[in-house]
Amino acid sequence: MSRAPIIAIDGPAGAGKSTSARALAQRVGLAYLDSGALYRAVAWKMRDRKIDLTCQADVEAACVGLRVTWSPAGVAVDGALATEHLRDPEVTLASAVIAVYPGVRNLLIETQRGMAGDGVVAEGRDIGTVVFPNADVKFYLDAQPEVRAARRAKETQRIDTAILLNEIVARDDRDSHRAVAPLLPAADAIVIDSTPLTLSEVIDRMMAEIRRRGLRVS
Repeated sequence: MSRAPIIAIDGPAGAGKSTSARALAQRVGLAYLDSGALYRAVAWKMRDRKIDLTCQADVEAACVGLRVTWSPAGVAVDGALATEHLRDPEVTLASAVIAVYPGVRNLLIETQRGMAGDGVVAEGRDIGTVVFPNADVKFYLDAQPEVRAARRAKETQRIDTAILLNEIVARDDRDSHRAVAPLLPAADAIVIDSTPLTLSEVIDRMMAEIRRRGLRVS
C-alpha cells in the first residue's frame, strides 16, 4: 500500500472509542478524528444562532455553506472555535437531535472524508459503515452498559451513575434503530469487547490486526 491507511473505530457511547482512537493514532502516527465532536460543534453553532433544533428544514438550511474544520487547536465552525463548548450538557442533547437529519450528516460526511487525505484514525458510530466504507481496517469497540456508564461517570465527574446508565441504554436504542446510519458493526469489522480489557490491551489487539494486514504506519 502506497498511501497512509484509514482506520475506522465505531461503537456505542462509553465503549472507549475516543480514548482508544487517540492512543492508536499516536501509536501509528496518523491524524485522529472524533466525528462526534463535529456533530457537537454543529449543534453548538445552531444553538448559538438560535435555530429551532426540532425543525429539520431550518437546521438543514443553516448548514448550507457551513464550514467545519478540525485542527490541533480543536473544532471550529466558520472560524469560531467550539471546543470548549463540546461537552456542555445542552450541546450533547442538541447533537443527538440534529444527528439524524440527512442535511447535517451529508455535510459532515464530506467534511470527514476531506480530512482523511494523509490517513486517519476516525471514530464514531457510522465510520466503517457510511463515512469510510472502504476503510483499510474497521474496529467495533463495545462494552457492557454498566461498565460504559461507570466510565462516562468518571470522565464527566458525575456521580449519578444510575442516571447515566439509563441515558446510555436509551442512546443505544435510539442509535441502533434510527432510520439514517444506524449504529451497528460493519460486516467486515473486528469486534472488540473492552469490558475486561485495559486501554493497552485494546490498543495491542488493534495493532496486531494492523500489522497482520501489513498497513503502512510508523
